[in-house]
Amino acid sequence: MITREEVFEGLKEVLAVIRPKTDLSKVTFDTELVRELGIDSLSMMLLALATEEKFQMKFPEGQPLPVTVGEVCDMVIKERG
Repeated sequence: MITREEVFEGLKEVLAVIRPKTDLSKVTFDTELVRELGIDSLSMMLLALATEEKFQMKFPEGQPLPVTVGEVCDMVIKERG
């Protein structure tokens, strides 16, 4: 089973592509996607697609959007089983 830390590191790789000017050394589990990273609706869609591809999983439809990096990590772990 993949760990939360492994997902976090992989998610930072995805963020490096989607938000290349982001200082990844300051990203934590509590970093807010919209407020702190400036993720807009298009970037959120790209983040979801790239994360699904990287971790070979699908986010469930109809779920509230994650607010923090940690919430994304938890969703990946949950959906991978």
